[in-house]
Amino acid sequence: MTDRQKNIPMDGRLQTEFAGIPFKNPVVLASGTCGFGRELNEYFDIERLGGLCSKGLLEHPHGGNEGIRIWETASGIMNSVGLENPGVDAFVEKELDWINSKDVVNIVNLGGHSLEGYLAGMEKLNQVDLDILELNISCPNVKSGGMNFGTETEVARSIVREIRRICRHKLVVKLSPNAQDIVSLAKMCEEEGADGVSLVNTFLAMAIDIKKKAPVFANTYAGLSGPAIKPIALRMVHQVSKALSIPVMGIGGITTWQDAVEFIMAGAKIVQIGTATFMKPDISMDIIDGLDGYLRENGCRNIEEIRGIV
Repeated sequence: MTDRQKNIPMDGRLQTEFAGIPFKNPVVLASGTCGFGRELNEYFDIERLGGLCSKGLLEHPHGGNEGIRIWETASGIMNSVGLENPGVDAFVEKELDWINSKDVVNIVNLGGHSLEGYLAGMEKLNQVDLDILELNISCPNVKSGGMNFGTETEVARSIVREIRRICRHKLVVKLSPNAQDIVSLAKMCEEEGADGVSLVNTFLAMAIDIKKKAPVFANTYAGLSGPAIKPIALRMVHQVSKALSIPVMGIGGITTWQDAVEFIMAGAKIVQIGTATFMKPDISMDIIDGLDGYLRENGCRNIEEIRGIV
């Protein structure tokens, strides 16, 4: 833990902790939707957030996917960005100090296309200060024909075990809803020593251009996020929270403070806001204010009073 998390409101209604890390409130910006925080800081003071989760990093810079990358749906968006990122070294050189200077919990998201890639990126991040390492196991395994690491429990185990062995930071594993059994996957993460899990990542989906008579995306399938996935994500967070003793970060279609309350009642310690930020850049501020107002109206002294009550 760093000494940055000092700006905790005196009344403490929204104060919580995750794996021993104090958060001034449970609202975090989700990986891939907030860059590294600089742009959104022009719209609102990011130090009002509980935390910020960086855009997913690979060991080396990666240009991402060709063709269309974002496609709007009736109640959300589909993305095929393909982990475009500057690489761990550039992040450390250009972004890390700026994020660490802010009074937010710094969550760094790490991916990889092979076990070796994960470990090399982790070795580099072990050399710097951050609060939580979020391990993205939804990446395609290039050595196994592109199958995601996070869909099969025993395949994912190899990544989680090896990263836990060397990771000096608090370790949270981000789970894919496309897993064969997300509860078993979460239990495996706990067995292998993860400090927590975050869920869910995007759902595998598809769009077709009827004029071109072809898939919209070059890779045919893409990740669906936004309000459309919220009821399913909520169900998964509830199931996983009931099955684990380690804490859960809830993700998936959270757009309003009422959504956030639902995820917290389902057991989530922290909620991550993603697609909603594209709708309204400062929507996280509305969610924080709404959570505080709900606790006031219901006579709650702290948010823990409603955690996991469903």
